[in-house]
Amino acid sequence: SVFVMNSISRINHVGLRVCDMERTRKFYETLCFKWMAGPVGPEPVAIMVHEPSGININLILNGKPSEEKNVLMDVPEKRAGYTHIALEVADIDAVIKDLETAGIAITGRMDLPGGARAIFIRDPDYNVIEYNQPGTEWWLEQK
Repeated sequence: SVFVMNSISRINHVGLRVCDMERTRKFYETLCFKWMAGPVGPEPVAIMVHEPSGININLILNGKPSEEKNVLMDVPEKRAGYTHIALEVADIDAVIKDLETAGIAITGRMDLPGGARAIFIRDPDYNVIEYNQPGTEWWLEQK
């Protein structure tokens, strides 16, 4: 019913299928995620959490390396599916500096309406991560 769907309070976690646990763990630790548990279960899954925000990433550790890179983003024929996770930040310039210091390439940049700004990076398995500094709620002015 509509009332049950209205009880959703937040996204609980994001699941990412990855190929190499240690390489992926080191990458997300660079982004200030902390290893919490795993691998556990039949897939298996490892859990990392960004403690200040509570964002939880489940690393599904049975990915096979692919020549296609990210089949949702990097091939001419676009397929349906989740394309990225967007992490909201207060100071995108500070994030850019931290990423550059860590040697993580910024693969895209966008200036959005209302002064919002976004940058994009890739994890070792080509999963896309957006950092987004919000601007004004410009769409409210369009009514």
